[in-house]
Amino acid sequence: MEDKPFLAIIGGSGLYQMPGLENVQSYDLTTPFGKPSGPILTGYLQGKKLAFLARHGEGHRFSPSEVNYQANIYALKVLGVEQIISISAVGSLREDYAPGDLVVPDGLFDFTRSRKRTFFEGNCVVHISVPDPFCNRLSEHVFQAIKQTAATVHRGGTLITIEGPRFSTKSESNVFRSWGMSLIGMTTSPEAFLAREAEMCYAVMAHVTDYDVWHVSESPVTVEQVIQVLNRNTSIAQEAIRNLAKTLSPERTCTCSHALANAIITQREFIPPETRQRLDILIGKYLA
Repeated sequence: MEDKPFLAIIGGSGLYQMPGLENVQSYDLTTPFGKPSGPILTGYLQGKKLAFLARHGEGHRFSPSEVNYQANIYALKVLGVEQIISISAVGSLREDYAPGDLVVPDGLFDFTRSRKRTFFEGNCVVHISVPDPFCNRLSEHVFQAIKQTAATVHRGGTLITIEGPRFSTKSESNVFRSWGMSLIGMTTSPEAFLAREAEMCYAVMAHVTDYDVWHVSESPVTVEQVIQVLNRNTSIAQEAIRNLAKTLSPERTCTCSHALANAIITQREFIPPETRQRLDILIGKYLA
């Protein structure tokens, strides 16, 4: 689309809208993978066009495993989005990442079980490379934007995604810690992997809301505790996004923009026309 958004924000728990957007438009899209979580809003922030999508839908109606991640990423791709920032509530699995802190992780461990993890089915096999699932360039921009706020921010650490919607048991939490995980959440997988398949840059602004259930001197995590921290941090997230709007360039110097170049293994003549049509926005340039 003309005048495409330079950045999309996928708002998680606690961030359901982006105030300050001017000339707001709403797009109610349908994709070959179904409907997104809700309408995608676009508007101008600091003179740059931005897109916003509430991951869990209006009123937080979809649980982490009910979110249609495929449709969300595909719809953003249709609107021309090339860079995504995920706003996510997470638990901390280490002492130095305290509730109220923000973290920009650099590693991801998928421990989900029942989610659609790829766009590529129906006689089109793609093996995407994701040694570093988050775009390092975009993550550094996010980190620097948060540093300009009053928040305590950390760079690095591995985020494990669990199925949810329940919180962890103590046994599970301690196992995740023994594996070297730093953060625990419920939505980053498969969202990050689908973004890579769509050749989008993707970074996470993780809001630490609790110490999960491993911390012996802290009470177990509750929804009330999570919401209290998120309410305090919402203004920080919005300020960081405004900072990004001032500094982030739409020009990409990373490898995310051609992640599929050597990933399609199916011989082209064996990809059915209907599959080509459904995936054209993703792989059309490689099949021409």
